[in-house]
Amino acid sequence: MRQTEDHALALQQLYEGFRDPKTLQALAEQITERAQYLSRPLRIMEACGGHTHTVMKYGLKSLLPELIEFIHGPGCPVCIMPKERIDQAIALAQMENTILLTLGDMIRVPGSKTSLAKVSAQGHDVRALYTPMDAIQIAQQHPDKQVVFFAIGFETTTPMTAVVLQQAQQLGLTNLFFHINHVLVPPAVSALLEDDDCRIEALIGPSHVSVIAGAKIYQPLVDSYGLPIVVSGFEPVDVMQSLLMIVEQVLANQPRLQIQYSRAVNWEGNVKAQQLMEQFLQPRATFRWRGLGDIPFSALQLRPEFAQWDAEQVFAHHLSNEALDDHKMCICGDILRGIAQPKDCAVFGRGCDPQRPLGSCMVSSEGACHAYYRYANVPKIPGRSQGAVK
Repeated sequence: MRQTEDHALALQQLYEGFRDPKTLQALAEQITERAQYLSRPLRIMEACGGHTHTVMKYGLKSLLPELIEFIHGPGCPVCIMPKERIDQAIALAQMENTILLTLGDMIRVPGSKTSLAKVSAQGHDVRALYTPMDAIQIAQQHPDKQVVFFAIGFETTTPMTAVVLQQAQQLGLTNLFFHINHVLVPPAVSALLEDDDCRIEALIGPSHVSVIAGAKIYQPLVDSYGLPIVVSGFEPVDVMQSLLMIVEQVLANQPRLQIQYSRAVNWEGNVKAQQLMEQFLQPRATFRWRGLGDIPFSALQLRPEFAQWDAEQVFAHHLSNEALDDHKMCICGDILRGIAQPKDCAVFGRGCDPQRPLGSCMVSSEGACHAYYRYANVPKIPGRSQGAVK
């Protein structure tokens, strides 16, 4: 018990300085003082859902002047997953003698007709992994089963999938298969910047992506679009300091790439992890993002030499690739494109909530709708919001 308490105290000491109210207030005052020299509102996209939750949970918007506006981006791997890919996971889970493995909130995201959670309730074997490495143990424990890992995530989680495949290859596991849904941040942001409705004037870059891929992946966005970018940590002080750095860039009219989260991020990133990714994975010609459409070279797939582990090839006859649109009342697509806010949705908190979500932005713990629902004092109808919209 004492060890647990000591561990908790040690962790608290690591982060409490980055949540210090006096430091936050001092940064807010600096931002407010500098922002008065802006000629117009500054619209800043925080590409990652983790940053969105920090902004909402700690009330950072209330500390900032009205000239600073947040745009919520497509940096949630669950939120951007199109319905047809979810339907593929469901189809794989419904195969005989199959165990379907995945991470995070993917199990609760609705497909076109059902979800992995409902399929599990019907008796199919669907499991949420604590770590991707558990897939190896599960495949070893069930040699008579087809074990399919529905792998999701940005550059952050991709190396772990490569490690699992490397282990499967070395162990000679023939019953473990991979359905790869790893996506890349820069092509998605580039697609948003090319959109005619784009309102993005600066970017807070997700630092956990850069720990792996390096800050260098954002430089082409600065060069091509003149976009101020700061790679930020996820604590409140990190975000506020990053905002101040962006404001200074804009006032100086010198857009560039800066690293705020220097305690973990450098220019090159984790070269060994990058090499491992390249060994097992390659870019897809295109990938359909929920709400954003087809984006060239924005996702990864297994290299041809690993086809025997590729669920999309091995079980191709079970899978449909028909593009499927969101519920007609759901505006997740517009939210992910940064042209709408969660409260712009007619069914937000009324016909759509985390218990019965219509779209992925509400179901995911990193989704913008989920963050607003939890932290923005949304009026809730007693008992439950309302039944899901039909």
